[in-house]
Amino acid sequence: MQSIDSLRRHGLFDARVPRYTSYPPANHFEDGFGQRHQAEWLATVPQGDDVSVYVHIPFCKRLCWFCACRTQGTATLRPVDAYVAILLREIETVRRMLPEGMRMGRLHLGGGTPTILSSETMSRLLDALFAAFERSAEFEFSVEIDPTEASDELLNLLISRGMNRASVGVQDFAEEVQNAIGRSQSLAQTRHVIDLMRAGGVASLNLDLLYGLPHQTSRTFGQTLRHVARIRPDRLAIYGYAHVPWMSKRQVMIKADALPDNETRFDLAAQAQDAFLKEGYDSIGIDHFALPTDSLARAAAAGRLRRNFQGYTDDCSETLIGLGASAISRFAQGYLQNATATSAYQDRVTTGGLAAHKGYGMTAQDVLIARIVEDLMCRFVYDEAGLRERFPDQADLIHRTGVSLMTRFSDVFYIGRDGLEMRSHARPLVRVIASHVDTFASDATAHSAAI
Repeated sequence: MQSIDSLRRHGLFDARVPRYTSYPPANHFEDGFGQRHQAEWLATVPQGDDVSVYVHIPFCKRLCWFCACRTQGTATLRPVDAYVAILLREIETVRRMLPEGMRMGRLHLGGGTPTILSSETMSRLLDALFAAFERSAEFEFSVEIDPTEASDELLNLLISRGMNRASVGVQDFAEEVQNAIGRSQSLAQTRHVIDLMRAGGVASLNLDLLYGLPHQTSRTFGQTLRHVARIRPDRLAIYGYAHVPWMSKRQVMIKADALPDNETRFDLAAQAQDAFLKEGYDSIGIDHFALPTDSLARAAAAGRLRRNFQGYTDDCSETLIGLGASAISRFAQGYLQNATATSAYQDRVTTGGLAAHKGYGMTAQDVLIARIVEDLMCRFVYDEAGLRERFPDQADLIHRTGVSLMTRFSDVFYIGRDGLEMRSHARPLVRVIASHVDTFASDATAHSAAI
């Protein structure tokens, strides 16, 4: 009870804060910035570096009501094929502007629904990517899979072309919950796709779940957790549903009075954590779990865990190349985001070859704060000594930040081996604490609940 009182006192159940998959959060990217900097930043990627590549497919045959991603519905594949034709042009232009000798360490296809593509169109896309980017020795290829829109033919094609990781969307198996979020997906469909990929040798499988959905209760969520435990994925991502209908218009279909309150959301998250710790999973950050043999768990144990737009990752590449509408790239200098609307993206590529529109250039202070946020989100520590060594010119700010954290959150931190360490019961507060060091003015309506 005392720990709940502490969480409540620090605002966990009331705060709306960024998820901190980037710093600064993407809502602070500046319009027009990308057009001025994309060619320059591409040219300055260090020769010989391994880069990560993300490809966004912004199409779905059904628009799930809970989803706030940049997607659009389509009844046919004609707009999808037209989009991929433009995407191939962007790939060619971007690769031409990058230095020679660089390799692709990671490739991730996301969306939307990447598995909406026909086998023929997927083959063209992969041919272009593998022709443009030489694969590194440790190359990993992951795809987001919708079991209701993933044919056996397409899955076998992806496996034959090197897919060795996959993320399968589940959200919840309870029928009442699925009906309330516009996503019907049976346990049998999910098992079929997973069994096919396992038989094909896919090395790591992730399942995505959501808590805080309409009509979700401890009983129904517990049944979903038991189904997932029997599937035994290598990784799990269990996110809190972000109800932001003012940003994602389709969410108006979800009745707010059917949503659990924030303290119930906390109980559901705790229920999931208890269930998977008992199943032998390691807890990774605030919302991921992994078997001890998985590379994500090994990265967390070794202090190499990172945070990016897909959540927690063991990807150490400093450069992320985002391709497709709304895709975000990360460079040493900052972030660039392609035009978000599909039509605007296609116009940019057709007329100029490059699609970046928004972006943000990092200052020295931004780089420091980004490191502090990532340390908090990934390791739950404020490592003042390590920060001073890495950022000697900002020692005063580093010290003042540490003092501020200890003053504001004196019952959350203790002095440990790695500096200020968060007490285990207080870890759900980490996004609130990260917002305390965030130097950007926060518009609470742009963010989701802290739990």
